[in-house]
Amino acid sequence: MTLGIGTPVATLEALWAKHTVHLAEAPGGEPSGVKRFEGSDGEAGEPLTMCAVGDSMVAGCGTDDQSEGLVPDIAAGLAERLHRDIAWQAHGKLGATMRRVRYRLLPEVLKEGKKFDILVICAGSNDIMANRTLDEWRADLGAVLDEAKPLGEHIFVLSPGQMQHELSLGHALRRALEHEMDEQAAVSEEVCKQHGVAYVNMIHEDVHADAPDFFSPDHFHPSAAGYRYMSSGVADKFCSLMRGRDYDE
Repeated sequence: MTLGIGTPVATLEALWAKHTVHLAEAPGGEPSGVKRFEGSDGEAGEPLTMCAVGDSMVAGCGTDDQSEGLVPDIAAGLAERLHRDIAWQAHGKLGATMRRVRYRLLPEVLKEGKKFDILVICAGSNDIMANRTLDEWRADLGAVLDEAKPLGEHIFVLSPGQMQHELSLGHALRRALEHEMDEQAAVSEEVCKQHGVAYVNMIHEDVHADAPDFFSPDHFHPSAAGYRYMSSGVADKFCSLMRGRDYDE
């Protein structure tokens, strides 16, 4: 947890959070699977493939099983909207920064030697909490996109979760984190545009973060219900950006 962010009050709240917030570990279960759309007759051909790489949201932290996490929920939403089965896999790590994605997680995917229909990069909150600079973020994100370009037909960079709503953090800290997320998002938009990649900014989207079942018991990560709320909006945005491709052919 960052200690030097925003106002003195925010810094004190960050120090308090560092010693009091106990984050949920990565859940068990398989980090891959297939989501089928209702009405599938099993003759629609090979599933579309989706790979996600990133932090605790990719790992599904806050749930009891990875099958309840954000990535399979996005896959289910895409299956419903595209009328295609979606084979998904997740390479996520609690606490991962974009630098870890760059040097540890993305190389795992590169070793597979596959190209995916959809590749999702999701990190950012840990970079902010670790006080990594915007220049460091710019360099790491750009390097990740350089490496990722051959891996996906459609590549999406997904913004961090909405830390401004996390119940385990103090009010001043949440406001400071919201400001830092917005600054990071502006850089992400710029880097993604330079690389011809879509940036999906969910920081201020209504994902029902005020719902009583949105957060997991650690009051930091979303619950299984929270991930379902988030995934609907993400799947909508992905499909909108992918418009123009007829996946029913």
